[in-house]
Amino acid sequence: MTVGTFSFSAWTDDGQGRGAIRRSSEPRLPEGGLVRNGPRAAREPRKGGDAGNNGSGTAVITRTKTQAKKPAMYRVLILNDDYTPMEFVVTVLRKFFNKGPDEATRIMLHVHHHGVGECGVFTYEVAETKVTQVMDFARKHQHPLQCIMEKK
Repeated sequence: MTVGTFSFSAWTDDGQGRGAIRRSSEPRLPEGGLVRNGPRAAREPRKGGDAGNNGSGTAVITRTKTQAKKPAMYRVLILNDDYTPMEFVVTVLRKFFNKGPDEATRIMLHVHHHGVGECGVFTYEVAETKVTQVMDFARKHQHPLQCIMEKK
């Protein structure tokens, strides 16, 4: 995802033939003057500079693109226990993780044989919500099923 931010620079004339580039994001000296360094310093007139300027100016618009970082991803895992029925685990996988019957059965068998199974990979907020939904659903149906999330 790309988010655009804009920084505007404009040539201004104070009516006495002196101009300056004004930028909202530039630091100002205590006297109110602009910091002059880098390639812009050559384009900026100095005080007492070109007195023959008729006030005709130009505007410079610079565009800065900011790239947003991808969010951290979290794995949602179901842990094995000796009391939760296999059919209930399949129901949870189908209801909360939109798994088909074959994939839900495969994940349930992986949990049964290896002790843990991955239900999906989500952003933090989505993973947290799914873990809460699964835990609430299991408690409502009086099963000790455990669902956790871990950073990928």
